[in-house]
Amino acid sequence: MLMVKNMAILAYVLFKVASGTERDVAEKLTEFAEVVQADIIFGEYDVIARVTIDDLEKLEEFVSHSIRNVPNVLVTSTMIISREYKGKCFRPKNK
Repeated sequence: MLMVKNMAILAYVLFKVASGTERDVAEKLTEFAEVVQADIIFGEYDVIARVTIDDLEKLEEFVSHSIRNVPNVLVTSTMIISREYKGKCFRPKNK
């Protein structure tokens, strides 16, 4: 029998926020235990948050009921990570 270990869901949530509220939104997002990091970015979106959570149901609930209720959040877009690749400086060194 094949045993599959439950793995956390990793995702990026991108935010469009009310003008001038980027810092407030990013700081508020970091108060959630599920948010690993929040950054202000340039481009189509204003803020990006890296999220880790137990499963897809919890992710849906977290985004719908927690993140979207943060003041000044206008639009969210959730990108679930399917595979990660580490940059050279984060790879283990060969001995």
